[in-house]
Amino acid sequence: MNNLFDMFTKFKKNDPEFHEIFKNFAFGEVFEYSTLSEKDATLAILASLIATQSPKAFKKILFEAINNHITPIEVKELVYQSVPYVGFGKAHNFFGVVTKVLDNGGIEYPWDSQSNTNPENRHQKGRELQERYFGAENIEMMRNATPEGQKHFNTFLEGFCFGDFYTRDGLNDQQRELITFVFLASLGGCENQLRGHTQGNLAVGNDKDKLISTITVIMPYIGFPRTLNALAIVNEICE
Repeated sequence: MNNLFDMFTKFKKNDPEFHEIFKNFAFGEVFEYSTLSEKDATLAILASLIATQSPKAFKKILFEAINNHITPIEVKELVYQSVPYVGFGKAHNFFGVVTKVLDNGGIEYPWDSQSNTNPENRHQKGRELQERYFGAENIEMMRNATPEGQKHFNTFLEGFCFGDFYTRDGLNDQQRELITFVFLASLGGCENQLRGHTQGNLAVGNDKDKLISTITVIMPYIGFPRTLNALAIVNEICE
């Protein structure tokens, strides 16, 4: 992964001292403490750059990573998956960045639909996934505890977040939950949701060591405060 940061040619030329420090840390030392595959590490880094609103860094890393560590369909699904978590206001720029990177690389954009739902079954399929990740009893408790006048947010979660996005092909359950964990950790201020999705990661087979490795890889992009918050929550839930 060390060669990815060499894409930042302006840093390398204009500030070689910082380039060397950050490259050696973020693409060298950090990976000595991570067991993530190159694909999962790339997904995690790109997810953190979406959440931290870093389209230029996203573009440069994606340009080097596409078809080396990540496929066009996977990066398309990464951006889709970001929408219910970071919001379209933060995500929309990255749709254009992905298109530009693929165009510049002579790579055809994966227009084929990855959807597995339709308007009639999206809520049912979303509810099934929620129950699989978090337990039917917990989902029912959440719905019952929601005050009147606010229950439509549960409906949105069921149909839009899980029905429209989680059910898609292109990324598996483990990858979708892992990048969701990254979105929430990178945003900060989402500790309650991060607790839930730490539990969701464990449910789909992403164990504590994998979550720690993920936090390790994204630490250079989100900083120490959000890193330590995420670590505290993983330790809390895994106990």
